[in-house]
Amino acid sequence: MSVTMQEVMKQSGVAFGTSGARGLVTAMTDRVCYVYARSFIKYCEQSYKCEHTIAIAGDLRPSTERILKALVKAGEDSAWKVVYCGRIPSPAIALYGIDKALPTIMVTGSHIPADRNGIKFNHPQGEISKKDEQGIVSQAVDFDEAIFDAKGMLKNAPELPAVETEAEENYVKRYPEFFGSRALSGLTIGVYQHSAVGRDIVVKVLESLGAVVKPFARSETFIPVDTEAIRKEDEELARDFAHKDFVDAIFSTDGDSDRPLLADDVGMWLRGDVLGILAAQALGIKRIATPVSCNTSLEKCGSFERICRTRIGSPYVIAGMESLVDANDASVSVAGYEANGGFLLQTNLTRAFEDGTRTLPALPTRDALLPMIAVMVMVREQKMCVVDLLKKLPKRFTVSDRLKEFPTEVSKAKLAEIREKKLGAKLFGALTAKPSKFKPKDGPAPKPFHGEVVSIDETDGYRMEFDSGDIVHLRPSGNAPEFRCYVETEGKERSAELLAGCMKIMEGWRK
Repeated sequence: MSVTMQEVMKQSGVAFGTSGARGLVTAMTDRVCYVYARSFIKYCEQSYKCEHTIAIAGDLRPSTERILKALVKAGEDSAWKVVYCGRIPSPAIALYGIDKALPTIMVTGSHIPADRNGIKFNHPQGEISKKDEQGIVSQAVDFDEAIFDAKGMLKNAPELPAVETEAEENYVKRYPEFFGSRALSGLTIGVYQHSAVGRDIVVKVLESLGAVVKPFARSETFIPVDTEAIRKEDEELARDFAHKDFVDAIFSTDGDSDRPLLADDVGMWLRGDVLGILAAQALGIKRIATPVSCNTSLEKCGSFERICRTRIGSPYVIAGMESLVDANDASVSVAGYEANGGFLLQTNLTRAFEDGTRTLPALPTRDALLPMIAVMVMVREQKMCVVDLLKKLPKRFTVSDRLKEFPTEVSKAKLAEIREKKLGAKLFGALTAKPSKFKPKDGPAPKPFHGEVVSIDETDGYRMEFDSGDIVHLRPSGNAPEFRCYVETEGKERSAELLAGCMKIMEGWRK
């Protein structure tokens, strides 16, 4: 029979978000994943000159192995060779594909709960773009429906091939080959392992750079660690570990290890967009692409010659990076980062070391390790601590949270209402206004303080800047039924208070 990708998406509800196709595990049947993979392979045959070989990998979710087997079947039925690279980080499989000029697929739901999963696609040069996405969903696939049962599961799922270890090995070697085997010598680094697929790889890399490594909190049950909305239990865990055991920093990642979590020596996690600024400074990056939701210290610090603000999602950051590349000057370094901390290197990076010049090849996909390592190398070189680096940045503090299980269509409808009726000041004005320093001795009591919206940015969602300098940004998630709120102010406590007030208002929208 023949089925279109559009039909499968409509029937299953499994559609593309900002980081590939994602959905409930119950909706991501073998049939759905099989058709997605066949459509991707067919698109690659049409659009890219590559061998009929595809590489796959996955995270540690319970459903990942089943989906990987469906991908193997899709490859076999497409007459393609399938290389299985095991359970490795998303950037590791992407790097392998770039090195080998092969398309790759990563089975991962990243930070979302274990009842969901996803499929992330890379063409032979890196992450797929929005144009590639449209090409994939426009495909139709011919296959034998009899291979699936009534629930859409394979009747005879194939075994996974033997693991090709080269992808992991090359990813691990990438960092000491550039930074050197003593780049982190003298530093002690904790590694919060939880259920991240790269938990052992992070340890290997840090040891290969000369650090003393102290792993902790390994879990065999999947934990949905979100680097953009850190759980209170993860905050407490890091503080407790740092209090009990000396470390210069703590490393961790999300589930597929493409988004970083870096904590200082007292266990305070850094925001991903702040880490991105520090990492770019440490690497000497000249031009930066980053989503509109990221901290405005980027502009205020004055460290970069050009900045491109984009929509949220790595495909948009990649497009932004591409626009910043100087075709006539290969020395102009270009990178990007996201609020979740994922760092993307668009151009090769050449740097002089005591023993000569070395080059770090481009990797235009989210990478968790590069930004954390770069910052800690700078810490060691400048004989500082992470907090000292933070103090050098302009005082702008970003926090975020989200309403879970909030339908995307309801989020979009609410934003449309706020936009059309210009409700920003009415809803959030009292929260954002700063009290006057002058209080009248006599006369009537002053009117309630009320902030006004001075600018609106609709690049992605609805981002309001108030006359106080406070920023409130509302956006439906592209990956899950969540309504996100980002807040930025000049003070940590003020940001926390404003976010709490905003979330209270947004909770009322459930009614």
